[in-house]
Amino acid sequence: MSAGETTERRSWVEILLVFLRLGCTSFGGPVAHIGYFREEFVNRRKWLDDRAYADLVALCQFLPGPASSQVGFSIGLTQGGPLGALAAWAGFTLPSAILLAAFAYGVDIAGGAEGAGWLHGLKLVAVAVVAQAALQMGRSLCPDAPRATLAVLAAAFMLVAAPAYGQLLVILAGGIFGLLALKQDEAGETPAAYETRVGPRTALVLLVLFVLLLVGLPLIVAGTDNLGIRIADTFYRVGALVFGGGHVVLPLLEAEIVPQGLVDRDTFLAGYGMAQAIPGPLFTFAAYLGAAAAPEGSEIAVAATALVAIFGSTFLLVPAALPFWAKLRANRRAQSALGGVNAAVVGLILAALYDPVFTGAVAAPVDFALVALAYLALAIWKLPPWFVVLLGAIAGWLLHFSGV
Repeated sequence: MSAGETTERRSWVEILLVFLRLGCTSFGGPVAHIGYFREEFVNRRKWLDDRAYADLVALCQFLPGPASSQVGFSIGLTQGGPLGALAAWAGFTLPSAILLAAFAYGVDIAGGAEGAGWLHGLKLVAVAVVAQAALQMGRSLCPDAPRATLAVLAAAFMLVAAPAYGQLLVILAGGIFGLLALKQDEAGETPAAYETRVGPRTALVLLVLFVLLLVGLPLIVAGTDNLGIRIADTFYRVGALVFGGGHVVLPLLEAEIVPQGLVDRDTFLAGYGMAQAIPGPLFTFAAYLGAAAAPEGSEIAVAATALVAIFGSTFLLVPAALPFWAKLRANRRAQSALGGVNAAVVGLILAALYDPVFTGAVAAPVDFALVALAYLALAIWKLPPWFVVLLGAIAGWLLHFSGV
């Protein structure tokens, strides 16, 4: 597809249903979500090719906020416009948000998830999903020795050094490498176009609104004791300033929420444990905290405020950045830089495949055997990911029940 062609516009209903299924079955954290998205939208539905998908992943690594949710929001926006973006966000986010808000009411839907076995089986499936994404993206985006070397070095850097904002440093280094070392014809064919569905003027308005909220909400809070405004300020600010996904935002939320007395530490940790046992983005932990902090009778309203606020940067920054990103990726010199950036993205996924995905799930030979079977089911038998997730949960429960 040439840069001047447009992509087919999907209905918001179709986008909602696809992401709703992903929101109910995508376990394993942000990197696993990126693997599930790739399987769904690159492999199965062909809505994007590998280069376009990697470009979106790279953009979302640059932006603060929940990276996997931003990738999903971007896919919804490019495929269905603003309604498609909101449908993608709602479908992927609301299942886990509802479960966590219910947990704040005292409903333990996981049923003792820490020892139930099924959760362990889901983590093992996530290893297979990320492994498949890393290998297939590696073949597509690292076809030569320089880019394969860059991917491995990026992975090694993240595993050995892992500094603050390491992902940003790796992507920037990949861009510089691509600009200096790759010619446009080496970077690959002109990337397939996708519609951003947002004009430059609208993008600038959204960017200004992002800054105004970031600066203005603390000023409003200083003059009021309203809980809703305090919640909106706290969660918007955390979501707008964090890089690195859900596991990074959790300590920041604890530092903001617990000292204010909105929830105590035990309540916070109980919700954190529950958040590990459900699908979807970890940022939906905000719904639990909002419900737990709210006075009786206002739990739903405060939980919704916290949830929308923490995703505020996604709603504003992703559509603000996409039009400029689309123009950049169409530039011939930028294509060389993006060739290096995409190789760096493969390295980031490769590093995350080992830690935390592999190290957090595989503890015994039988675990590795189940990972291999899950990979076989996905990559060779071509079973739908949701079905493999179901089989993984059953296998994990059976192993736990049998004492293996």
